[in-house]
Amino acid sequence: DQPRSRGLGDVYKRQAQDLYDIGTIKDVKLTFKQDNWSAILDHYKEEGKDKRLKASVTIDGIQYDSVGVRHKGNSSYYNVRKTGSSKLPFNIKANHVKKKQTFPGGYTSLKLSNVFRDPSFLREVLAYEIASKYMPSPRANYVRLYVNDQLLGLYNSTESVDEKFLEENFGTDKGTLIKCDPNWHGKTKKGCMRGHNGSLNYLGQDSVCYYEFYEMKTKHGWNDLIQLVQTLETQPKEIEKVLNVDRALWMLAFNNVLVNLDSYSGRLCHNFYIFKDGEGRFNTIPWDMNMNFGGFRFMDDKTVLTVEKMQKMSVLSNFKNATRPLISKLLENSMYRKIYIAHVRTILKENFSNGEYEKRAKAIQASIDFYVKNDSNKLYPYEDFKQNLSTTTKAGKTPIVGITELMIPRIEYLEAHPLIQKTPPQISEVKHRVGTDDTVITAKIEGVRKAFVFYRDKGFGTFKRVAIEDKASNGDTEAGDGIYSVIIPKISNVEYYVMALNKDAAMFSPERAAFDVIEIK
Repeated sequence: DQPRSRGLGDVYKRQAQDLYDIGTIKDVKLTFKQDNWSAILDHYKEEGKDKRLKASVTIDGIQYDSVGVRHKGNSSYYNVRKTGSSKLPFNIKANHVKKKQTFPGGYTSLKLSNVFRDPSFLREVLAYEIASKYMPSPRANYVRLYVNDQLLGLYNSTESVDEKFLEENFGTDKGTLIKCDPNWHGKTKKGCMRGHNGSLNYLGQDSVCYYEFYEMKTKHGWNDLIQLVQTLETQPKEIEKVLNVDRALWMLAFNNVLVNLDSYSGRLCHNFYIFKDGEGRFNTIPWDMNMNFGGFRFMDDKTVLTVEKMQKMSVLSNFKNATRPLISKLLENSMYRKIYIAHVRTILKENFSNGEYEKRAKAIQASIDFYVKNDSNKLYPYEDFKQNLSTTTKAGKTPIVGITELMIPRIEYLEAHPLIQKTPPQISEVKHRVGTDDTVITAKIEGVRKAFVFYRDKGFGTFKRVAIEDKASNGDTEAGDGIYSVIIPKISNVEYYVMALNKDAAMFSPERAAFDVIEIK
């Protein structure tokens, strides 16, 4: 059986039918009854509430009435508004009035971004495409937005982390959903420990202490958050009970390789969601990629990274930073650290060492070139769009490093890093044999100290971990021959993967595990 991705193959299948097909650029046409719609939306934004103005919207020639519209974003709204530009970011809600109304594909929201601080127009779409190979991640593409028959320009359109997203990626939308983004105008409450935005630091048992740093998307959940951060802070050995650790390690590895510092890993420590699934564990979900690939240079309050420092940013950045417990507490565990490095190695190999990221970037740019060139409201010159894939250009007064300018030296740095150079175990010939009462899984493994099979019923549950050994037992016919085996219960639909560890490194088969798995049908 060939490995399959928990989501990736399905993603591309769905893209052919819904709003996020990267191969098409849809026209989205908003119509407001009010001529002063822009002033009204600005007023609603300043009020700071989720207040919306009714409009109709046409997508692919189909009209949807009574949708709710507001401006979204922080820096992408306020900085652009100051320039007088009309190219502001929008959030459009299909079921604002008609509760059962959805857009094509069953989506309830359109989140349209103005490509702020990304002259290349690439960062959001390319980064989400890479992330979707390894973890549940929103999808993104492009649309042309018209308002009252006036073309505002080419926008990024990004899938919302909502009930539909959760159902498709976790098998349920019933659970605590938290956006880890602070109230930028808020302050630490009196009597509370100092917070560090969405850092997942423990601030005490009073939920009030967390209100300014997290946006609760469900009716309840503050106690769930407190349990998570308290476990991370004081009982890290128990963390797997409340956190999908592997998924968090994938997000951290992604942030590091792509120099995604406008995230948990940088100064502002934000731009991700956490969702408590049906198994009682929180899962990290990446968000807001427009300043990926070095578009945001702030590691902390004191450090602005030069291009060279971003190119050579430590693979263990924030390893000792107590205000980043998701990094420091997880990576102090030697097994988690090896898993993290294995994920870094996989992302590097599959997207960067082979030049795939540049190939995809050029293909995406070619597909939108005409629309960018003819976007009279674009925030940055067309020449910068052409150049920013490879060369530093400016977004206003801010230099934005070229993507390949950043990544070519970064790839060389990571490939030569001593931790990446460590020799991992080698896994091959992974097979399974289904019997009357049980299933035998075997694998050829070399250079290994210990190895495990992770398996579950097909779906979205937690993987069970069992040792796979070369001891002439549990289905192994000969000890010491390099063929490892384990017997698991016979289940009608099983997904599994193999992990092997030695003193220096870890290896997975499939390498994208647990997002890729092997199926027993």
